[in-house]
Amino acid sequence: MARRLSSVASRIMGGSGIVSCSATSSLHLWAGMGLPVGKHIAPDRPLPVNDELVWDNGMLFPEPCINRIADTVGKYEALAWLCEGLSCFAGLGLLAVWNDKASKIPFAPKVYPYDNLRVELDGEP
Repeated sequence: MARRLSSVASRIMGGSGIVSCSATSSLHLWAGMGLPVGKHIAPDRPLPVNDELVWDNGMLFPEPCINRIADTVGKYEALAWLCEGLSCFAGLGLLAVWNDKASKIPFAPKVYPYDNLRVELDGEP
């Protein structure tokens, strides 16, 4: 039984009696498609300047990784956003320091079992 399954598998995979590990070379012929992202070609010359901004998946027209390359954020706008974000965190920290009740009262307040001190002192404060 195992020998019969091995021979069927070897015929499907294109091997000669032993199931080979080179499944990618024969499977894409049987399935009618290639690798998911096309062939990997090692570069033999220096890459273009903006090569990392293009998603080249082997199609006829490669698409850009960032859809709006010209509309990216400038350095001064990025600095403004960074300063605004950091000032929000600084404001939150200052608010926490200003509203810190634990540093103003370093001990737990006394809790009396009966809050009837005025009654016990005959109405005197």
